[in-house]
Amino acid sequence: MARTLVSAAAVVGLAAGGLATAGTSFAAPASATSARTVTIKATNNLGLNTTEGKSVQCYVRDASPVGKFDPGTIDGQLGTKSWKAWQAFLNDRGFNAGTVDGDVGPNTIRGLQRFLVHIGYDTGGIDGDAGTKTRAAWKAFANLGGGWC
Repeated sequence: MARTLVSAAAVVGLAAGGLATAGTSFAAPASATSARTVTIKATNNLGLNTTEGKSVQCYVRDASPVGKFDPGTIDGQLGTKSWKAWQAFLNDRGFNAGTVDGDVGPNTIRGLQRFLVHIGYDTGGIDGDAGTKTRAAWKAFANLGGGWC
């Protein structure tokens, strides 16, 4: 039994040593590597295409008082800054989107649903879920009158 344990320990030790040196034998030379910064831009358009995304960015940017709700670049990509603008707008108007953090969570969705229902759209309820009816109402709002830009 002792001989078996010693043999097993030796095999594990050899394998670990082989793996430890394997990483260095396949590593790229220092001169061949480069450092790059990659920025991930999280967007959540809730089913809107780029044109529709621009439309809702223009709407919130131009809401009274003009300049209070800044969605950032009007690029049709609803990222953190656009959603912060929408959350601030919804809170300002009493639709309670919760914390202004740019996160499109259930509170933001409920605030958006309250807004959409208030202006006459059917979201299927105020449940914090961006389901089919909520997305359809959001899309219809983005295209209202040919869009907001």
